[in-house]
Amino acid sequence: MRKKVAFYTLGCKLNFSETSTIARDFTKEGFDRVDFSENADIYVINTCSVTENADKRFKTIVKQAQKINPEAFVAAVGCYAQLKPEELASVDGVDLVLGATEKFKITDYINDLSKNEFGEVHSCEIEEADFYVGSYSIGDRTRAFLKVQDGCDYKCTYCTIPLARGISRSDTLGNVLKNAKEISEKGIKEIVLTGVNIGDYGKGEFGNKKHEHTFFDLVQALDKVDGIERLRISSIEPNLLKNETIDFVANSRTFVPHFHIPLQSGNDAVLKLMRRRYLSNLYVDRVNKIKEVMPHACIGVDVIVGFPGETDDLFLDTYNFLSQLEISYLHVFTYSERDNTVAAKLEGVVAADVRKKRSKMLRGLSVKKRRAFYESQIGTERTVLFESENKEGYIYGFTENYVKVKMPWNPGYVNTVHKVYLTTIDDDGVVRFDFKGKA
Repeated sequence: MRKKVAFYTLGCKLNFSETSTIARDFTKEGFDRVDFSENADIYVINTCSVTENADKRFKTIVKQAQKINPEAFVAAVGCYAQLKPEELASVDGVDLVLGATEKFKITDYINDLSKNEFGEVHSCEIEEADFYVGSYSIGDRTRAFLKVQDGCDYKCTYCTIPLARGISRSDTLGNVLKNAKEISEKGIKEIVLTGVNIGDYGKGEFGNKKHEHTFFDLVQALDKVDGIERLRISSIEPNLLKNETIDFVANSRTFVPHFHIPLQSGNDAVLKLMRRRYLSNLYVDRVNKIKEVMPHACIGVDVIVGFPGETDDLFLDTYNFLSQLEISYLHVFTYSERDNTVAAKLEGVVAADVRKKRSKMLRGLSVKKRRAFYESQIGTERTVLFESENKEGYIYGFTENYVKVKMPWNPGYVNTVHKVYLTTIDDDGVVRFDFKGKA
């Protein structure tokens, strides 16, 4: 009987790409992959440490696995596993915890799938996480997450990622292009580039700090790969998003007009407390540059509320800053204290109920921003890539500039690209359209 393995991924697109690669390793070792809700011999949980909520969810997920199969072997990998291995190992039902360098060798650690009385820990000092493991996810027929970079050399005061993933390092350009080609050959239409700090691409490409290639080199090379219809940059730091990249995307064959640019605060005093590498005027400059060459571009923003020292007035600075900026939506994070970070020791702690209220205000602003952006796109011609899921009788898709659309379910449209005219916005905020013809 072939053994069965199931995966659960918490956190970012990067984690999803790495889970997918680890899953392929299990398949090579003779395992069959099943859904996490099914009976499996081993359950692998890829953890996240960005927020306190992701930490708490881990215990719930372990219980889920044990409920399905009390005898199953449970392994924890990922960022939380690197930061708090003993804590995870002490959770009832956990048999194995693997840190940053060990997670890609998980199949070496599971010769014996019998339950352990105590969780076994294999984690390195994070300084040892100095080599690169490439990965990509292909779970979805329409879209793949392609990892190009890992780790971070920035020292933002709230962030544990450098402690969890180590120094900034990159895949070789040749390997990125090889992976992109493999993805395109599987019939996947869209690739989303992922990493911890992808604008830093090139650093550590040869196991040292020497830069052979830059992020701009990467973008130019990927644009030439045959078979890829769409490339999406995902998240990139404002100080690393250069004019040359913006201009290239504006005229690119495959890169779409969609940028996700972390801001974190619209107040310069708070940005300095966070040790971000830019001030608000640079952010405004990046948004203006994008809109100048791509007026229809979608711009998403990460923002943190309730950072230590953020008074009501400083928060309102952020709210007003975002309100006036020509952006399309927000990802709002409520600040949570993380061990071993500078911010956890700062004065001016913001009360939990105040953090919650600020988060709600910005989420409301995000709804308005998205609505205004969608309204600006009504009457325009766009291309839509349709997704593979039937959601209550509808098929959904996204335009190149990230407008969500829908029509009645038709399996013949799955993973196909079509030209459309955007016509109206439904009550649920999703856009309707008329077909123009196949793209």
